Amino acid sequence: MSLAQQVDQDPVTVRAPAKVNLHLGVGAPRPDGYHPLATVYQAVGLYDDVSVYDADEWSVELVEPVDGVPLDGTNLAVRAGKALAEHHGVERAARILIAKGIPVAGGMAGGSADAAATLVALDRLWDLETTDDDLLAIAARLGSDVPFALVGGTATGLGRGEVVDAVPDRTELWWVVVLDDVGLSTPAVFQRYDELVPDAPAEPELPAPLLAALALGETEMLAEELHNDLWPAARDLLPDLLDVEGRLAAVGAEAVLLSGSGPTLLLLYTDADAARLAAGHVQELGFRCVVAPGPVAGAHVVTYG
Repeated sequence: MSLAQQVDQDPVTVRAPAKVNLHLGVGAPRPDGYHPLATVYQAVGLYDDVSVYDADEWSVELVEPVDGVPLDGTNLAVRAGKALAEHHGVERAARILIAKGIPVAGGMAGGSADAAATLVALDRLWDLETTDDDLLAIAARLGSDVPFALVGGTATGLGRGEVVDAVPDRTELWWVVVLDDVGLSTPAVFQRYDELVPDAPAEPELPAPLLAALALGETEMLAEELHNDLWPAARDLLPDLLDVEGRLAAVGAEAVLLSGSGPTLLLLYTDADAARLAAGHVQELGFRCVVAPGPVAGAHVVTYG
């Protein structure tokens, strides 16, 4: 049954992708408590679908129950809707229905995807015609990864990650996304990073070799340049990650990468059949996993029949 069939009113439904960080450079915390980032995002083919309906008051629901997703005003999708209404000075509210396909607390920005999808969906539902620049500005105030969920593709992220610029990417990648039953708190990972790296740079730099590899479509070079400053902190908070990494490395991926603040791990392939074969081996090892292509488009309206 489609989301549209679950209620009487036809909704606007928007699909938004998960992200991976091909590079994640982290600087020392700023006076406001945020960390300056120099990251390279790629949107991958795991999605949340967000459907919105006019309502008398704000609410958020899940199509299927998922632990770790708040169902009150702290949900980022609700905050996104309220921010859009405030931007336009309209007194409106919405019911937000989310179908989760992005791992929760897995470092793949599922909450940010929901927020981006809500912005696009409500803009369409209410005929607000918000400019792209204004949508990106609202998204930036909501969280570091929300603007990229709007843009999709492959892009650099500076500031807290919210200053997003698309970059040339001639690669066609396949990721085996290895899920972990134990989530990691993003604030806890960053706090541990600060303890482990007291001399972090004030402003991390974007990785020129990786950007060149993307522009040239050189996947072998790209595999060598993948990097995540948060790996040591994630391993320290979840020591089992080290053993999992070792077992996954034996599967034969071109690279193994921690996704964002973790604990999701990513195996890189350049061939869909090889990725699917590897996923079978990963499942034989006892891990849950899915296969996702990248890059893919950002938040976009979808239609259900």
